[in-house]
Amino acid sequence: MLASCYRRSLEVAAEHGLGRLAFPAISTGVFGFPAKRAAGIAVGTVRQAVTSERFDEVIFCCFSAARARLHAEALTA
Repeated sequence: MLASCYRRSLEVAAEHGLGRLAFPAISTGVFGFPAKRAAGIAVGTVRQAVTSERFDEVIFCCFSAARARLHAEALTA
């Protein structure tokens, strides 16, 4: 479901011709989804979408250094 959320958001952005997007760490707050797993899903899903759609920039808004580190690790994996 989390990957689907990212995919659909990217589809809507492409439909509206948006070139820049920003995502929070979806579901990792109150919903308690494991942050490391969420980072991997977010980065992997966006990476797949970027190959088929044209986006100038996708930002992952990380509200702590620990979350930013997880996303950075997923980007380099």
